[in-house]
Amino acid sequence: MAHVAVFNPAVRTLHESVLRAEMAERMGFRSVWTTQMPDARDASLVLAAYAHATQRITLGTGVLPIYTRHPTAMAHMAATLDELSGGRFILGIGISHKVTVEGMWGMTIEKPVDAMREYLTIVRNSLRDGSCSFEGRHFTARWSYSAPRRPELPIMISALNPRMLDLAGEMADGVVLYMSTPAYIRDHIIPAIAAGRAKAGKTMQGFEIVAAVPVCLTSDRKAGQDVFRLTVGRYANLPYYRKMMDASGLQEELEAGEVSEATLDQLAGIGDEDQVRAAVRRYQEAGVTLPGVGPFGGHQGARGFEATLEAVASI
Repeated sequence: MAHVAVFNPAVRTLHESVLRAEMAERMGFRSVWTTQMPDARDASLVLAAYAHATQRITLGTGVLPIYTRHPTAMAHMAATLDELSGGRFILGIGISHKVTVEGMWGMTIEKPVDAMREYLTIVRNSLRDGSCSFEGRHFTARWSYSAPRRPELPIMISALNPRMLDLAGEMADGVVLYMSTPAYIRDHIIPAIAAGRAKAGKTMQGFEIVAAVPVCLTSDRKAGQDVFRLTVGRYANLPYYRKMMDASGLQEELEAGEVSEATLDQLAGIGDEDQVRAAVRRYQEAGVTLPGVGPFGGHQGARGFEATLEAVASI
C-alpha cells in the first residue's frame, strides 16, 4: 500500500492495543506509532509489546518528552527497543509543554531549542559511537554503551515553529507533526526544514515528514466533528500549538472561541470513506512523506478502528 502509518496509542486495555498493532501490520501499513501522554502507559514499553506481537512493521514514538529521561537513559531505551524489535525502531522525541514540564513535574523549560540541540547531540553520538563526552548548559554526558546498537537508528523530533524546525533539518532524520494544516506544512514547515538541511550541507532527500492525521469513518459527520472540535480547542490553549495555529490563519476564529467546519476539514478526515481518504491525500500533496492516521471515535456513529483503517488501506 501507499506510504502510510498508523498512530495507535494504548487504549483501554493493553491487549486491545496490541491487537490493533497486529491489525496495522496485517493490513500492510508501513509503521505504527504511539504517543506518550502524561497520564498514560509508558510508550516505550507499549512499543515493546507491539514488537513482540509483530514481525515486519516499523515502530515509532511520536513522541517521548525529553525531560522525563536523561539523554543517556533515552539512548539506553532506544538501543534496547531497537534490538528487541530486530532493528524496527524509530525514536521520536519532543520538548512537551510548559504546563506539563513545570506544572506537573516541577522542572523548568528554558531555551527549548538549545536544550533540544544538546539532547540530540548526546543521543546521536551515543547511538552512533557507543559513547559520548559532552558538557552542556542543559545536559551533560560522560559515558559509554557496550550492548548492541544500530548507529543509524533514526531520530526525529516534534517541531512546529521556525527555530525548532531549522534544528530538525540540521540535526534530525525527520519531524513528527500534529495539528498542522497542509497549507502550513507546505508554506512554513518544509521551507524551514530545508533551510536547516542546507545549513548542514544536506538536501531533503531521505528526510521524513511524519504528520498525524486524525480520521474518523462515521455515519454521523456532525457528531464526529463535535468530538474533534473539543480536541482542537484543547490544543489551541497550548502556546506552541497556538503560535502555529495563529500563523496558519486561524487566529481570528480561535480568539472568538470558534473552530469552524472548514478548519476541522483542514486538520482531519471525518465522514465517509472518500472524506477519510481525501484527508490523507491532502497531507501527501502538501509534502508529508509519511501521513499517520489516528482513528478516533467517541460518538455513536463512529464505525471503529478497524473499519477506519480499512478505508485508508485502499489508498
